[in-house]
Amino acid sequence: MTKFSFSIDSKNDKARAGKLVTKHGEIKTPVFMPVGTQGTVKAVFQKDLEKLNTEIILANTYHLMLRPGEGLIQKMGGLQNFISWKKPILTDSGGYQVWSLSKLRTINEDGINFTSHLDGKKINLTPENAIIIQEKLNSDISMVLDECTEFPASYERTKQSMELSLRWAQRCKVAFNKRTGFGLFGIIQGGIYENLRKICTHQLTKISFDGYAVGGLSVGESHKKMMEVLDFCLDELPTEKPRYLMGVGRPIDIICAVEKGIDMFDCVLPTRFGRNGRAFTKFGEINLRNSCFAFDKTPLDDTINCHVSQNFSKSYLHHLTKSNEILSSMILSLHNIAFYMKMMSDIRKSIIDNDFQTIKNKYSKYHGKYKKT
Repeated sequence: MTKFSFSIDSKNDKARAGKLVTKHGEIKTPVFMPVGTQGTVKAVFQKDLEKLNTEIILANTYHLMLRPGEGLIQKMGGLQNFISWKKPILTDSGGYQVWSLSKLRTINEDGINFTSHLDGKKINLTPENAIIIQEKLNSDISMVLDECTEFPASYERTKQSMELSLRWAQRCKVAFNKRTGFGLFGIIQGGIYENLRKICTHQLTKISFDGYAVGGLSVGESHKKMMEVLDFCLDELPTEKPRYLMGVGRPIDIICAVEKGIDMFDCVLPTRFGRNGRAFTKFGEINLRNSCFAFDKTPLDDTINCHVSQNFSKSYLHHLTKSNEILSSMILSLHNIAFYMKMMSDIRKSIIDNDFQTIKNKYSKYHGKYKKT
């Protein structure tokens, strides 16, 4: 039987290269998890993700519970069987999506009452329900239900929200059915306030989870403030557990977070940008809608080992993007994920080789500030 575990293979100062073992496979960290919101990484085939050595994807509890429903997915043998993906899957708890998508919601001690953004159906999501749904989805890694706090928010508002999330986390831990190879992560909240983040981190480690996530970031705060918040949290966390920065995906943010000791990331950025004609390359971010690419015969990025990165000219992609062709979204989404997979592989190797600063300088140079194109 495969035991859920995490080990650190190498360190370069605080940056860590490790291995996370789950029911459905091993994951080398630091890792970026492509977002498969509704059981699909948008515009990308699973077989192409596998060719890029993608080891884990993220799926969305909120969307899957609404459509097609966790009961149907359970009857189909779990999310892996349902979507033909045999590797690990992490699911979020749905709290963020309720906050961002449902305009009619009320939050109390019991949980969240909200209306579906699809059909207006009234739904009650409790900490216990969130865990049960994720078990039915067969998630290798489940997340506790937390309340997402708006930004900016007052100290008192943030404190009340953080304390509620802590009480919900305890209930999630009790509800979680411990199974070999499956894990449950706690989520650190507390906004931008140092003492709230430290209190939350300390209390979550007392409850004891299989891993710890930093939530409530990338909601409008500056890069500098985000890094400060990570400092508040990471010094309080046990070194032997994996650390996950939720919803953060700009290359410069990933590089700097790895430097502070973060192991896991997810973000919709690669595929969202791909659907909007934007690509990450060794030269920086480019917008294929721009007329400067109309006669550009060069590929997207010949340093990336992906067939779409090397075999389609920017001229052709400019044409597809301007014509709103579906193939543009497919090519650019896959290319962007390939860029991220290469970046994470480069980061991991640099940690093992004790040369992280070289890679940090490389990616920071091209991606510290995006081109306004």
